[in-house]
Amino acid sequence: MRQLLRLCPLLLVVALLFGTGPAFAGKRVALVIANSAYQHAPSLTNPVNDGSVMARTLKEAGFDIVDSRRDLTAQETRRVLREFADGTRDADIAVVYYAGHGIEVEGSNYLIPVDAKLERDTDVFDEALSLDRVLVAVEPAKQLRLVILDACRDNPFGKTMKRTVASRGIGRGLAQVEPTSSNTLIAYSAKAGFTAQDGDGANSPFTVALSKHLTTPGLDVRRAFGFVRDDVLKSTGNKQEPFVYGSLGGEDVPLVPVKATAAAAAAPAPNPQADIRRDYELALQVGNRPAWEAFLAQHSDGFYASLAKLQLEKIGAEQAHAAATEKAKQAEAERDRLAAVGAQKDTQAKAAADAKAAEQVQLAAQKAKEQAQQQAAAAEQQRVNLAAAAPSAAPASAASPVGTNVASLTPAIAPADLSRSVQTELGRVGCFSGAADGNWTPSAQRSLSQFNRYAGTKLDVKVASTDALDTVKSKQSRVCPLVCEHGFKADGDKCTRIVCRDGYALNDDNECEKQRAARPAKPATAKRDDGDERPARQRRQAGGEAAGAAGGFGGAAGIAAAAGASRPSSGGQLFCNSGGCRPVNRGCHLEYRGGGGPGNDANAEVCN
Repeated sequence: MRQLLRLCPLLLVVALLFGTGPAFAGKRVALVIANSAYQHAPSLTNPVNDGSVMARTLKEAGFDIVDSRRDLTAQETRRVLREFADGTRDADIAVVYYAGHGIEVEGSNYLIPVDAKLERDTDVFDEALSLDRVLVAVEPAKQLRLVILDACRDNPFGKTMKRTVASRGIGRGLAQVEPTSSNTLIAYSAKAGFTAQDGDGANSPFTVALSKHLTTPGLDVRRAFGFVRDDVLKSTGNKQEPFVYGSLGGEDVPLVPVKATAAAAAAPAPNPQADIRRDYELALQVGNRPAWEAFLAQHSDGFYASLAKLQLEKIGAEQAHAAATEKAKQAEAERDRLAAVGAQKDTQAKAAADAKAAEQVQLAAQKAKEQAQQQAAAAEQQRVNLAAAAPSAAPASAASPVGTNVASLTPAIAPADLSRSVQTELGRVGCFSGAADGNWTPSAQRSLSQFNRYAGTKLDVKVASTDALDTVKSKQSRVCPLVCEHGFKADGDKCTRIVCRDGYALNDDNECEKQRAARPAKPATAKRDDGDERPARQRRQAGGEAAGAAGGFGGAAGIAAAAGASRPSSGGQLFCNSGGCRPVNRGCHLEYRGGGGPGNDANAEVCN
């Protein structure tokens, strides 16, 4: 009795957190779309087979409406979604299952109809169907909206598609999504950014596991997907991990309600470790501090208790880092405010010291958060490996004492190795061109800042973190634009030399332009007579004035200029009249007498 009283508060907490029992579903409708016969890409074998299996499974589970379609064009898909939305208005549960090709562009997911060509990246907006359009179709359902996508295959359109913008990202697989509507789950056949396998048989491993667990009577849909995940991990050798996005409340939501006669059936023998594992997985899905505290209150020791404590430490470290970051921002703002208003120097110095100290606390909290995240991730990976190896068996360390450091099973990443990994990934997406030496230099910080700019993220550039590594790893194509030197051009992810054809040359704008023909050489000109050393202008003037004097105009200025033009060995002057010009005799000179004109000389020759 005492033990029962001791467990009552714990049972109450778990009941409030996880729900008291399965809810009974009302009207249930489903739409199954399977695209195999692609017109402009290689056809797929499994989707039509998978669609048939899922349609049969849902019909056998008693769904009121199961609309199964195959090989739909874009126009047909829009019409079918519109008709299905009308049927969900009075439904409690609405399910859409899609098998075929999907694509992620700029963080948004699209389903590809069989008539899509997708010659350019922008064609996806016209020829494909957005995942948001599918969510609109299930929106009216009251209790559960479930979208299942077996569309994480290698996409042939992404390899041939032309990029209209070099920085536009086309991802591998599908992008992570967070539903905005409550009671909405979106299940991927593989985690965001990864591709799924079609398997060796007629159906994909994901669909085989779905048909086995999803419609189990009374089984909460979240637990059903947990079993699906375990089966797919085991059948693919841990290469493919299905993932579910979105959240539900604390009440169980089975796709198939428990029949009244089934309640009286004898319960199977309890498996304590299986129950603990399921409780752990539920707490992991909730992911907050109250969920982990409730789990530890119920299961205070053992393997899963050690894992839960590491998850609590991670949450505490993340909260401490968030508080330190906020305090550092406030200290920096106060320092800048005091500097702007011109406060006293000692006040500004104190504010600067406070900001510096807050920054140091932030960095320490960042390192502590990263270490806690690494330990929790390593422990979770160890648990996944154990579950995949023996899903129904208890882990080898289930009886480990409290305080066992499960994370020590897988060593944490050293800071230098983490920095080197981030540098390597930044180089892969075109944001870092230096050597991946593990030193987080200002150059590496600028590279991460450039990644933030083009990827639309807000990662802390001061340190190399696991958050940064995971975020950069999620980008499957170039993020930062390719910059080439002069004489080279961008060709995909490489720079190639620009070669101009004959008669063209590369200009400063990195373009080939036609070369101009060379100008012909100027003909040689005769040199002037060195015997006459006067400037050419003076010779022209003298010649012109002498000609005027010879014409009978006998002006003094003209005669004087003409006299200096020939420099005779006499007095150096010329006597000109209507009869012509002659040198002035030696010992004589000209005197101006006035007048001038025909028959009247203006100058007279006067001899000593």
